[in-house]
Amino acid sequence: MATYQHVDIDDIRYPELLRRIPNAPARLYYRGDVSLLMTSAVAVVGARKATEYGVNVSYNLAKSLAEHGLTVVSGMAEGIDAWAHKGALAADGKTVAVLGCGVDICYPKAHLRLMDDISRYGLIVSELEPGMHATRFTFPMRNRIISGLCLATVVVEAGIKSGSLITAERAAEQGRHVYAVPGNINKASSLGCNRLIQDGAMAIATLDDVAMDLGATNDTVAEIRSAQLGIDEKKVYEALVYNGEMTADELCSVTGIKAQYINGLITVLEMKGLAGTSMGRVFVPR
Repeated sequence: MATYQHVDIDDIRYPELLRRIPNAPARLYYRGDVSLLMTSAVAVVGARKATEYGVNVSYNLAKSLAEHGLTVVSGMAEGIDAWAHKGALAADGKTVAVLGCGVDICYPKAHLRLMDDISRYGLIVSELEPGMHATRFTFPMRNRIISGLCLATVVVEAGIKSGSLITAERAAEQGRHVYAVPGNINKASSLGCNRLIQDGAMAIATLDDVAMDLGATNDTVAEIRSAQLGIDEKKVYEALVYNGEMTADELCSVTGIKAQYINGLITVLEMKGLAGTSMGRVFVPR
């Protein structure tokens, strides 16, 4: 039997970004890994009736974000939301589903397996008590939590009346980044995103744009890579990432590793594709 727990607004586990928004929920009920509330996150949202283009972008964008160490947040709805969760899970990444009903209720019912996967490998949250069913009023309320948990919100595909535009509006009000994926101007399913861009949202040109813009590319990938290194290799690699470029003497001073070992460690990092040389004497990260 699934267990449901909660975290209150005065709890240290309550996410600081969410605490800052107007009308922050006093309590969040959850299933899964509550520590994901404290991670750097991006919301990926969009239309329930997604096109093949929207599905492809949602899945691969979420996969890219997860690979860069960012948590993907969405609403577990049909279409764009569901494929965002699936993309994050496919990358063995982190994902959070924010529901417009209790965390013990699967909505839509067709997503029972997806809900089980998210609760097992990610996190499911709601401000509504277990047992409470969704209404047409609970989804707009839910949307402020989706954006409130995140550094940025990406709308992948949306018609002019899509609920995901509410999420984008809440994100803008909360002072967060808003991105939109441009679409075919002849398609009604793209009108919402194209209007967002016209109104000032940042257009996405590649799948890595959001991660790069948020500064996730260097720091989070470096963290993932360094976890696979030996102790001294890790010291040298992290010093290079932090400082950008360093001489052998500077590496010795920062890491405490003797000079006779530095060149050998750099050679190992070069073989692993993590470091290189510039002008023969300065070492740089890759």
